[in-house]
Order: sequence, then C-alpha cells, then structure tokens
Amino acid sequence: MTNEHQPNVVDLRSDTVTQPTPAMRAAMMAAPLGDDVFADDPSVNALQEKIAALLGFEAALFMPTGTQSNLCAIMAHCQRGDEYIVGQLAHTYRWEGGGAAVLGSVQPQPIAHQPDGTLALADIEAAIKPDDAHFARSRLLTLENTIGGKLLPFDYVQAATALAKERGLNRHLDGARLFNAATAQAAKTGGDVYLEARRIAQCFDSVSVCFSKGLGAPVGSALCGSRELIARAHRVRKMAGGGMRQAGVLAAAASYALDHHVLRLADDHALAQRMAIGLAGIDGLAVEAPQSNIVFVDLVGAARSQSAALLASLAKQGIRATGLYRLRFVAHLDVDAEGVDRAVAAIRQFFASTR
Repeated sequence: MTNEHQPNVVDLRSDTVTQPTPAMRAAMMAAPLGDDVFADDPSVNALQEKIAALLGFEAALFMPTGTQSNLCAIMAHCQRGDEYIVGQLAHTYRWEGGGAAVLGSVQPQPIAHQPDGTLALADIEAAIKPDDAHFARSRLLTLENTIGGKLLPFDYVQAATALAKERGLNRHLDGARLFNAATAQAAKTGGDVYLEARRIAQCFDSVSVCFSKGLGAPVGSALCGSRELIARAHRVRKMAGGGMRQAGVLAAAASYALDHHVLRLADDHALAQRMAIGLAGIDGLAVEAPQSNIVFVDLVGAARSQSAALLASLAKQGIRATGLYRLRFVAHLDVDAEGVDRAVAAIRQFFASTR
C-alpha cells in the first residue's frame, strides 16, 4: 500500500509516517471546535473523557506529543531533587532530550534491561534509595510497554508495579504503543484488546498513550491519571508550551483512531511476522522474532560492512528503513503485504548480488 503523496514508496521507518485516512480527515473537518486553553473545545474534552474512561482513570489531558506527555507525568509525580527509576533503553530516558532532568530537575536512575525488555525486580529494589540527604529521593518507577517492540509479560508488570507501590513509589507507564501491547497480550489470552489495554493501564498511577504511532492519527498523545495528578500535569503542560487553541481538529483524529484503528493493529503484527519469515535464512542477517509491529534485523559478520549500501539500495527502490548494524522495519496502516514482500525481495536480491 502506498499513499497519495508517495505513490512508489514503502516507508518502513516508523508507524509515525502514516497519513490520515479519508474517513479520519472527514472526522477532523467535521469536528466541533472551541478554545482548549479555556477548556471549551468539545472535541478535546470528548477525547479526554473517552481515553480516561477506556483505561479506567478519572481524567486525561491531550498533549501535542508523547515526549511532552511523559515530561508532564514525571514532573507531576516528582519534585526537584527527586528521581525516577527507568530502563537504560526507555524512551523517557534515552530519547526525550533529558527533559525531566533539564526542565524538572528530576534525576533519572537508569538500570539495565533484561533480554525480554523487563527490568529485574532485584535491580529495581536495589535502585530505590534510602531516606538520606546524600541521595535523590526515589519517587517514581517508569516502565514502557511495548519496549523495543516487545510485550512486557503481564505477570511481570503486576509484580514490578506492586513492588514500587509497596516501597512508596508512584508508577508511570510510557504506553506510546499501549494498544500494540494490548493486541499482543490479547493474542495470548484470547481476551478483548480494549480490556487488555485497561488491565495493563490499571497497574499504574498514570499512563501516556500516543495516537500518532500505531493508531495513525497525525498528532497527539494523552496522559491519563487521577484528577489531582492531571491538574498538576496541566500546569506543567502550560509551562512547556503545550496549550493549544482549536485543538479539536487533532483530537477528532485521535478519537476516530481509538474507535476504528485499534482492532486493525493485529494486521500490522501479522505483517511484521510476514517480514521476519521472509528475511529468515539470509546469510549475514539475524532476524529477531517480532512480538508486535516492529522487526529488528542485526547485520552480522561481513554483512555489517554492507549496511550503508543496503539502505542506499533500498532507498533507490523506494523502500525506507532506519538503522545501521541493527535495522528496524515497522509495519503500519500505510503498508500492506505487497509492500512487505517488495521490501523482502529487495533485501534478498541485494545480498544475492553481493555474494
């Protein structure tokens, strides 16, 4: 599948590259609008109520980005001189510009991930500081689900968040791809995707959900939590420049995505499996079995020296990907089986021609 702007491109860089569908555009154009800074944009208010109710929280706050949503959450949970415990590869630590430390004076305490993406419970326990003036105050555990395309096992999520609560820590989930996690979890349990999303979310005091990744909206995330937490986050959002006016145009896209693009995430997961199977057995490639919509491929041995040439070859054929020695291919609603097969064939042909 290709979009109207790039008719010959198979863009596998990220699920953020999607274009709004015609039906989503129609919903955006029809959205009733107000001024959200005055809290009177009906489409924003409806979205906030919808996502909060869906995930079982008292309130929610619409944000321009997931980075801002996570920042507002951390700063709402923590004060200057506090710290949050987080994974070394978590988006809130590695990929968000150090915002919590720079803007909130909140210190991250990163710890190593296990191969399945979890943080060992013993490592979380060891990272919690005693009440001593020498140390930053441990206040928050932040997890991410999915993390690197991996689903955190639900029994682990329950255990880690229970540990944090027992030790007096608040718990925040970077659920940028929460509905991908719920889709993968539902495939294991046979449950309903929306209910699985709620089960995951209810292990936390706050959850950030992105609408512009797998759900295909053009912009936006939401932070969910208690009314008190959301009130604090609202103040931080204002300081961070996140007050928007007639934002209902964007909120309508997010609301449409929640209604129409959640159950189709299973198609993206199937496409990722299709791609992984198609790339299996190519000499020099180590393909990680995908758990959601992201396929990671490591270039090993002599193939490492061919990374730049491979990406250039793919680009010439209208196939876009990211990485260097570890390539990432992301399935989304603007990619179909034909596009995946085209990418697989191009990669196979590249390595066949360089042997």
